[in-house]
Amino acid sequence: MIGRPPSANRELARFETIAEATLAQIPALFAPDAKSARHFLEFFAAHIRNPNTRRAYFRNVRVFADWCGAQGFDELLDIEPIHVAAYIEQLGTRLAKPSVKQHLASLRMLFDWLVVRQVIVANPAAPVRGPKYTVRKGKTAVLTAEEARELLDSIPTDSLIGLRDRALIATMVYAFARVGAVLKMRAEDVYVQSKRTWLRLHEKGGKRHEMPTHHLLDRYIEEYRSAAGLAADPKGFLYRTARGRSGKLTAEPMAQADAYRMIRRRALACGLKTKIGNHSFRATGITEYLRNGGKLEIAQQMAAHESARTTGLYDRREDDVSVDEVERIRI
Repeated sequence: MIGRPPSANRELARFETIAEATLAQIPALFAPDAKSARHFLEFFAAHIRNPNTRRAYFRNVRVFADWCGAQGFDELLDIEPIHVAAYIEQLGTRLAKPSVKQHLASLRMLFDWLVVRQVIVANPAAPVRGPKYTVRKGKTAVLTAEEARELLDSIPTDSLIGLRDRALIATMVYAFARVGAVLKMRAEDVYVQSKRTWLRLHEKGGKRHEMPTHHLLDRYIEEYRSAAGLAADPKGFLYRTARGRSGKLTAEPMAQADAYRMIRRRALACGLKTKIGNHSFRATGITEYLRNGGKLEIAQQMAAHESARTTGLYDRREDDVSVDEVERIRI
């Protein structure tokens, strides 16, 4: 028999360690026996690949299990559609509609999995309808072109951390990139093709998306890479955490929470009053592209969106029209 390579054994051991830690957190409702507990764990470990989705769905399921316990439901077989409907109705009194829909989606997916695995007979969440919610414009705060330029110019570039922060923000603005895709980038994901610098982004669902760089982004990234000496470590992460206040980079990638704290710190130092976050720069870049004559279908391609409708949620050109119209009220 051919044995597994050492790397496979290490990955298996790592997974088993994670599994053991997760087993201790499984709500009692979903772990009446070893079979149920195993299928519950497999749902999150094998079926849901996105770590953010996994985290959110696991949290939602725990909240539901706590609610069931408070209502006296100790067995999965006791849960019926009317109970799930009552839970969703109760959530609607304290959570926004998108959050309620996410809770319901997580329960539907989990119960579907348990039905297929013959843990339960029917999905009690399947017939339950969530709240209606229609979105025509996203809620993400965006910056004007002037504000974005002011923020980039305000970042001191006399330090490695400043060069990193400017390059990171510029990547999200000029490449319409999600922060998650940017933070996954390796040094080799910035490459030259046909005398032009390109970025390789690893988007949701394992999609690989490639974009040519804006000339300013090209300069910002090159100045950062040269100062950090990343050419010697092409497999290493591009945007890395700093070691305390030493100003030196580690080999570890920045997390989304790290990027958010950095952005809020830079915005505060710049004097920006708009409460921006990681996603604001993607929306800012798309809006400014469309405002300067760009086409929606091209913006969709550049942002790696499946639908132009999704890209349209980032378009805030109508905000300027609304402000102008409001000022017509001269009293």
